[in-house]
Amino acid sequence: MTTTPTDLTNADLLGLAPVIPVVVLEDEDAAVPLARALVEGGLPAIEVTLRTPAALPAITRIAAEVPDAIVGAGTVVRPEDAERSAAAGARFLVSPGCTPRLQAAMVATGLPFLPGVATASEAVALLEGGITAMKFFPAEAAGGRAYLKALGGPLPDARFCPTGGVTPGNAADYLALPNVGCVGGSWLTPGDAVRAGDWDRIRALAADAAALGKG
Repeated sequence: MTTTPTDLTNADLLGLAPVIPVVVLEDEDAAVPLARALVEGGLPAIEVTLRTPAALPAITRIAAEVPDAIVGAGTVVRPEDAERSAAAGARFLVSPGCTPRLQAAMVATGLPFLPGVATASEAVALLEGGITAMKFFPAEAAGGRAYLKALGGPLPDARFCPTGGVTPGNAADYLALPNVGCVGGSWLTPGDAVRAGDWDRIRALAADAAALGKG
């Protein structure tokens, strides 16, 4: 059965595609053609980071105009970020870290979410609350594949989306780990390509990423 945005769980987010594009948008008018290019390339889940004033309007437009996209909000760091993202039409949330207050706010939206962790203790705290799907950030700086591999033994129930320093050169190595469901990457939407409206280039990058799979 195909999972729809309305019945997604936290764990489902890790299986939508091998790569979740991490997108920073300066211009909301670029949101729809960019999202269409990513979806056409095979990457339906799109994380729009809340780092610019254009982010929330971009999420609203993608949700309304690109029905095949599953648009989410990233860089959710405050409870109000979660609330505003849900109101804008986000279908999932991603945070770089997690506190009890932020976790409660994300849960309150009813949306699936990937809370960020960088240590075993942070992962254990989430597991205690029944959360098994997490963002591992900043992946390379926090220990990379070796760290995630080491976590697999003591924390077999935890599964991760590594983000931060993931590139076309190392994404497949991360995806080969049994406790990695997908990776997050910013290389799919280069700033110069977005500014130039080079959607063919972004579509091609997305297709290459979609082909990574779990080989």
